[in-house]
Formats: sequence, C-alpha cells, structure tokens
Amino acid sequence: MKITLTDVGKRFNREWIFRHLNFEFTSGNAYAITGPNGSGKSTLLQVIAGAMGESEGRIDYEVTGDNWQMAERVAATAVRQQSGVNGQILSENFHRQISISAPSLELIEEMTLMEFLEFHHIFKPFISIINTRQIITEIDLERAAHKQIRYYSSGMKQRVKLAQAIFADTPVLLLDEPCTNLDQEGIDLYKELIKNYAEGRIVIVSSNDVQEYEFCHERISILDYK
Repeated sequence: MKITLTDVGKRFNREWIFRHLNFEFTSGNAYAITGPNGSGKSTLLQVIAGAMGESEGRIDYEVTGDNWQMAERVAATAVRQQSGVNGQILSENFHRQISISAPSLELIEEMTLMEFLEFHHIFKPFISIINTRQIITEIDLERAAHKQIRYYSSGMKQRVKLAQAIFADTPVLLLDEPCTNLDQEGIDLYKELIKNYAEGRIVIVSSNDVQEYEFCHERISILDYK
C-alpha cells in the first residue's frame, strides 16, 4: 500500500491549517504527526483518512507490487474491484482499507463489549489469527465482556477503541492520541499491541506525547507546513 500526498493543504474559511505538504506513506513503516495542541495534527489525519476533503493538492491511494498479496487477505474488501489503473484505489473506497482510533469517535455504549466487537466485525473483519474472545483477553477486559460499554471507565473505553482499530484486518492503521485516558498499564498494553499486531501495515500516529509514537521512525511536524 502507498499513500501519496502532493502539495496538500487544508483550510477552514480563510485560515490555512497546513499547506504544501508532500509526503509518501508506505507499508511496513510507522509515522508520527507531531505538533502542539490545536496545530492541526488530527485534521491532517482525517484528511489522510478521506473523512475530510483536502482544500488543495491531491492524495493518491495505491496498492503496488508485493502489497497485492497483503491486499488480497484483507477480508473487509475486494481491493481489485475497487481499484482503478495500476492499482489506484478510488478515494471514496479508501475507507475500506483503514481502521482508526480517535478520541472523537464514539462507541455504541448500549452494547456489551462482546456485542460491539461482533457487530464491528461485520464491517471490518478481524485479522485471521484472532477471534472476539481472544481480543477481549488481549485487552484484559474479560470480566467486563458482558457489561454494557456505557458503564465502562474512560480507560476501558479507550482499550475498546484501540482494539477495534488494531485488530481490524486493514493495511492502514490510523491512531489519534492513542493513549488518551490510559494509565501506565494501559499505555504498556498499547505498546504491546502495536508490537504484536501492526507489522507490515502503514501506521500513522497523531500525537504530541512521545510515548505514543516512540516506535515511529519517521516524523512529520505539522508546524513545518504552516
């Protein structure tokens, strides 16, 4: 998988959040989008995800070379049928290739954890080596598996958000402030999940906290594109 940003910019009304961003994301690499609060990190992540349109420039999504094999095992989509010439993925289909965890995303709190994960699995199947019960064990929420999510603490809810993203069988993993509301045990769990289940994907972390992105070898400072 390759995501290419060419002279990309985003503005709200007359204010540019970022401009003239040229960058290429490729499978098997982890990237951090850094900058102070309110600088536009989350906005850039949403633009990359296709959830928010760019104001200028273009973004190309492409499955190339050896990544065809990876794409074919993504149960959530038939990439070839959604692709154009030379493996280009239409922007309106790219959401099928990503999983995302963000503070702004809401859980279905009337569901139990078991119900929520099974429901989510319909739209974004999990990686083949794990099932729902194993996921619940991985995030250490066995005792709360049949409790409605509305009764979870903020830290427990964040574990659920990370699980539905990290365990989804997608080639692109987007994480916005992934350790929000987590205690040190939860942060250690996050790092372990990334280590064990994010290999071979494009991982992009939006954060100003180094412990959330210390595993990322490439970093983009949003302040460089103001």
